[in-house]
Amino acid sequence: MFLKRNESKSWLFALDRTEQQPRQSRLERGRLLGYRLICRSLLVSLGMGLVGCSQTSLTEMETVPETVPPEAGSARTSDRTSETPSDVQLIVDELLAMGPRTAGSAAAEEASQYLQSAYEQLGYEVRIEPFTYEKFLDKGSYLTVSEGATGTATGLRIEGHALQDSAEGTVQAPLVGVPGVGQSADFEAVDVTDAIAIVQRGEITFLEKTQNAISAGAVGVIIINTEADNFFGTLGEAVSIPVFSLSREDGEALNRELQGDLSSGQLTVNVERQSVTGRNVIAYQPGVTQPRLIVGGHYDSVADSPGANDNASGTAAVLKLAQQLAGTPMGDDIWFIAFDGEEDGLHGSRDFVREAPADFLAGLDAMINFDMVGVNDDLTIGGTDLLTDQLAEVPGQFDLGSAGGGSDHVPFAGAEVPVLFFTRGLDPNYHQPTDQTVSPTLIEDTVQTGLSVVELLLSGEASS
Repeated sequence: MFLKRNESKSWLFALDRTEQQPRQSRLERGRLLGYRLICRSLLVSLGMGLVGCSQTSLTEMETVPETVPPEAGSARTSDRTSETPSDVQLIVDELLAMGPRTAGSAAAEEASQYLQSAYEQLGYEVRIEPFTYEKFLDKGSYLTVSEGATGTATGLRIEGHALQDSAEGTVQAPLVGVPGVGQSADFEAVDVTDAIAIVQRGEITFLEKTQNAISAGAVGVIIINTEADNFFGTLGEAVSIPVFSLSREDGEALNRELQGDLSSGQLTVNVERQSVTGRNVIAYQPGVTQPRLIVGGHYDSVADSPGANDNASGTAAVLKLAQQLAGTPMGDDIWFIAFDGEEDGLHGSRDFVREAPADFLAGLDAMINFDMVGVNDDLTIGGTDLLTDQLAEVPGQFDLGSAGGGSDHVPFAGAEVPVLFFTRGLDPNYHQPTDQTVSPTLIEDTVQTGLSVVELLLSGEASS
């Protein structure tokens, strides 16, 4: 467990170290990956290529030195062209083989153990930082359409998603289409008193739409997506009525019914709140208690998605950066963190920032976050102006963006830690079962740009 914030700067070292690791096959693969990364770096530094860097038994691996000494003061920048992207593909493949890595699941725990072993084999000390939060689960929510004064069912039942923080329960009420997106003025055109209001997604937050509907007397809200698929949304605070989302296609079908003799619908929002324990994986070179940089990315995925791009790609990029910097002086200035619980609301990074002592956060020059970097050609780096203004000195092809995006840099920015956010943006497989492939070359390119940024920030040439 953590020490209290005011007790010691070495607060992390109070973590419980009795965690068990029952899944030996994954641990062995993590160790093998670490060994292969070390072997690759050693052979490259000797100009030997990759010949002879084959798989070995675990006994043989354990005799290999944990850290390969680098060239003094260098991150081996000159050797980058000799690297291949096969390492990052191996990391992604191992994570995908575990299945969806939803926080609190057996697959997520297995992934944390795999990452722990991989970092340890690179010579890093590793701690597992557990944290607990309440998770909102949709257990199956739907709308049943009825017509006429008697409320006779039409046979139309539409499956949808409850928005996080929605009230649960079933309401039977008239269905009323609201023109627009649910602005206050939109509700003046119709009467939604004791009705279920139907609004379009866009322009204002889900919470504002819902609050406007409640103010107008509605007993439920249905939000129609502007895209073909449905979405998972969060209100941000608990509300008193059920709130439900539909895909654009289902919304169009519902609106066609509204043009007929439709009078009512039964909206059922079936939700559950359960306690979830996530696990942040924190790696650092021995004895490093106050880094200048945190380099991180989340390793969890949404339910039903293997999460190749979101975010095995970012996890692989961070691990590959750690391999590049293992045993170097620059490595002494960095903590590498694989965050858990990002998909449920940035819980891993929020917990880390909340529990960190104020002087620890004040000692950080930057937090660098990697999320979805394995698909789409265009790399965007957003963040704090203080940092992005200096990136003209960095080689590579990338665009500059803002510090927006709902990812793990956000809690650090809220704590006034300068941030950078590496991403290649959304793709058609985002949060889908089809998120199964990435380009290892794109990940490797991201790593090399990231390494250049790290070198700039730690060189003493960057402005502060």
